[in-house]
Amino acid sequence: MTISQKPPLRLRHELKYPISGQDACILSAQLRKLFQHDANAGPEGTYMVRSLYFDTPYDKALRQKLDGVDRREKFRLRYYGADTSCIRLEKKCKINGLCSKYSAKLTAAQVRQLLAGEVDFLLREEHPLLLEFYSKLRGQQLAPKTIVTYMREAFVYPPGNVRITLDSGLHTGLFSLDFLSPQRYQAPASGGITILEVKYDAFLPEVVSMAVQLLGRQASAYSKYAQCRSFD
Repeated sequence: MTISQKPPLRLRHELKYPISGQDACILSAQLRKLFQHDANAGPEGTYMVRSLYFDTPYDKALRQKLDGVDRREKFRLRYYGADTSCIRLEKKCKINGLCSKYSAKLTAAQVRQLLAGEVDFLLREEHPLLLEFYSKLRGQQLAPKTIVTYMREAFVYPPGNVRITLDSGLHTGLFSLDFLSPQRYQAPASGGITILEVKYDAFLPEVVSMAVQLLGRQASAYSKYAQCRSFD
């Protein structure tokens, strides 16, 4: 087996701002006039995001987030809308306030194996992230913890590689084997809050800063995973 090389670490800025539903509607209308939706957008410009987060028996990822640890990581499975033909394992890293993300594709059949505890197939894969995930499933006893679902409206602006997202309607549910069923019931968890996120590389173009009115908002360390775990 030849293991593919892990891509170089690519760090990005990530700013988060909890805003009201009313502010989100106003901001969405402004952004639609200036920027294009991303490729995943449906007819209304939005789409569902569903993630299943993993953590250790002692909730290492959750505790490090709440404690503000400078270097931390978390693993999740994610798919969009009702399309389970493209599921990704993602590892998100936070290093001194900057973010990076690695991902690898999995099939629905592989995800069902994984959730049933049959993880040895990961050893046969050539992707370094899948091998790392296997190692931490065994060594750190990573296990599925909670399902996080929300609606996303995303905009892109190529200069600065900017991505602006409005995430609303946060719902949560404890892990179960029907993660791949978009119709499963989940409990509301957002309290009416929408999360504005702005991600960019080396610089944030002024047109984006003006459009989202960053100077009038207070950045937050909001975590959808941590918010949903508070309902355990």
